[in-house]
Amino acid sequence: MPMEEFDRVSGSSGEAETDARPGAASRAPRRAGEMTFFEHLEDLRKTLLYCLAALVSGCLLVASFLPFFSDILNWPLRFAMGGNSDLLHGLVTTSPMGVFSVVLQVCFLGGFALALPFMLYFIARFTAPGLKPEEVAILRPGCLAALLFFFVGVAFSYGVLVPVALRASIFLNQVLGFELIWSADRYYGLLVWMTLGIGLSFEFPLLIVILVHVRILDVARLRTFRPYSIIVFLAVAAVITPTTDPITFLVLAIPLSLLYEMAVYLSVGVEKRRARREAEEEE
Repeated sequence: MPMEEFDRVSGSSGEAETDARPGAASRAPRRAGEMTFFEHLEDLRKTLLYCLAALVSGCLLVASFLPFFSDILNWPLRFAMGGNSDLLHGLVTTSPMGVFSVVLQVCFLGGFALALPFMLYFIARFTAPGLKPEEVAILRPGCLAALLFFFVGVAFSYGVLVPVALRASIFLNQVLGFELIWSADRYYGLLVWMTLGIGLSFEFPLLIVILVHVRILDVARLRTFRPYSIIVFLAVAAVITPTTDPITFLVLAIPLSLLYEMAVYLSVGVEKRRARREAEEEE
């Protein structure tokens, strides 16, 4: 048999052999770098496990030095009392299991703060393969900005907002002649809720810039919404801060308004760079 005839029959002439079985056409070989749906799910599962491992490791580290971290979290209370320790003779627990609630809240707050940089890294590593080159270019500064905004919010809540709220509460208790007997689980619950809530709320400028970057929002719409933003920020402050005094609302609403103005300013830069890039592409 001639060699050409043998190649045609055996399919060894360099062309892929066709499978005549039903459904074989749908099982075309994947291109290099592509992943199936289940491979994406497996990658997501690993990312979530890494994030959980980072959170658990941070909580265990805080638990190992629990008295030290607990003393740090008591600073807003000591500052609010203004050195007058006679106002409050220490925190108390009002239930047999109240101390466990305190330990869990302290460990979670400290563990989450320690694990957040690693969690952002794992999430960025998971999303990077599916992004365009220009999107990957902003991924690293975006993660750094998210981390910076979160810790600025945490520092603002820990160093300003919580002490102001506690001092207002102490002042009103003194005016009404009430004795201060505060439970530890309520204090740490207030601190954890306000610190994490305000830290996450400080992320919204980054979210606005991302929405402008993907053309869901624009600067004109942001400027139109500006007069109504203060009402939204007061409502957010009412949800995040469990206190009811107007001073705390204003102390939180003012920096949120400033962050909104910063988001508008950054969005203007995003639109200018986009217009410049589109003009260069047309040329």
